[in-house]
Amino acid sequence: MRILVTGGAGFIGSHFVRETLGGRYPAYARAEVVVLDKLTYAGSETNLAAVADDPRMRFVRGDIRDGPLVAELMRGTDLVVHFAAESHVDRSIAGSAEFVLTNVVGTHTLLQAATDASVPKFVHVSTDEVYGSIDSGSWTEEEPLRPNSPYSASKASSDLLARSYHRTHGLPVCVTRCSNNYGPHQFPEKFVPLFVTNLMDGLSVPLYGDGGNVRDWLHVDDHCRGIALVAEGGEPGEVYNIGGGTELTNRAFVTRLLDAFGLDESMVDRVPDRKGHDRRYSVNIEKIAGQLGYAPLVPFDEGLESTIQWYADNRGWWEPLKKSLK
Repeated sequence: MRILVTGGAGFIGSHFVRETLGGRYPAYARAEVVVLDKLTYAGSETNLAAVADDPRMRFVRGDIRDGPLVAELMRGTDLVVHFAAESHVDRSIAGSAEFVLTNVVGTHTLLQAATDASVPKFVHVSTDEVYGSIDSGSWTEEEPLRPNSPYSASKASSDLLARSYHRTHGLPVCVTRCSNNYGPHQFPEKFVPLFVTNLMDGLSVPLYGDGGNVRDWLHVDDHCRGIALVAEGGEPGEVYNIGGGTELTNRAFVTRLLDAFGLDESMVDRVPDRKGHDRRYSVNIEKIAGQLGYAPLVPFDEGLESTIQWYADNRGWWEPLKKSLK
């Protein structure tokens, strides 16, 4: 079996690659893995260092919008797991063109090539942000899409393209929509690694608005295990929410981080809220739990502790990346 993983040098994609080659997913224990990654600012081959010498992995540096390259890689592929995306909301607000090109045009290129090559399974990895904001309760997969940022709008567009390729061409596509991820190897512009590394260095952390925005937190290990379950047993044409089951306001999350470092509220800088900031995300995971046996296994406190420790042990990984953001 051959798996094509797009964005496989990024945070979540590289975790999936490492776990696949490490035998964590029995259905793919002997699979060959081809990683296609453009190596933009958020992707790095260092994320794959642990499996770089595995003869079952092949790394290809390239763009998912490169039609001839994508067509070549699709030939002989049994499964596509599509992680590649521009994903930082703040960057999409500052300039959305690259989000449309990568997330929409790039996804279309992959879907067309997969259709032409008759690929048996395609998993499109998306986000709960496509649903918009929810005051109470949790979204099921049948909820309409109401994205509120250029990032989430580009992902919603790619979700609809994936659906259309199943309905029109019969491509066996599944879509997954995850809640907020955290864990090792996450690029340090994101909430958790930015705050953790700032506090390690005695720097304050920026908290948007009143800090009351609510997110459901999902460890990357649980997310990738959910994706593997969908890849193996998900029904083509279906959408599966993947959540972590820990909802926290941003303010409450920051308090946990401050407690972990023995610090107080003086380390928090209140900053103006960002444009179009969704108030609350929450996904219902009954479908993937009932059909595929998924449940989040990483307790939040343990996951957060291990994540903090990983950043403490890997300054050589994140310090150069943070300097590149300045």
